[in-house]
Amino acid sequence: MKNQNILTRRAFLRNSLGMAAFGAGAGLLTNSVVHATEGNEVFEIVKTEAEWKAQLGNARFAILRKEDTERPGSSELNNEKREGIFHCAGCDLPVYSSEAKYESGTGWPSFYESLPDAIRTREDRRLIFSVRTEVHCRRCGGHFGHVFDDGPQPTGKRHCLNGLSLIFKPKA
Repeated sequence: MKNQNILTRRAFLRNSLGMAAFGAGAGLLTNSVVHATEGNEVFEIVKTEAEWKAQLGNARFAILRKEDTERPGSSELNNEKREGIFHCAGCDLPVYSSEAKYESGTGWPSFYESLPDAIRTREDRRLIFSVRTEVHCRRCGGHFGHVFDDGPQPTGKRHCLNGLSLIFKPKA
């Protein structure tokens, strides 16, 4: 009887993980420039995995292309207070202004809004029983982080981003 319970638990976990994986693949990027068939997104800048890895290095590649997350508090951009623009580390598209940056207390650089036509979002269903909103670069598809509904006014949004997904360029 005990072995049957273990198999049942294993089957439950296997099925749950399978459903989570299916849900993660079901999310589609919104407001995209061009849609290919079957939900595959086509971006203005397209490179092979090897080309991205050579350009970005291991840490940035893991975040921008594999949707990994950096450790909280590890980004130098948390303490960036100068005026300027944050660009996508993958394609150099200007994506966030320092004017929209604020201290969220989360350990990741946070913004209440992006620059116009800079990002795309999609549902992230990788966590079981949870749906989040992913933030991606609209030009190269690089993964920045997530957006939540607990930010300050005027938007009430918190774009919680990986610092390695961004490059800061101070105002001249």
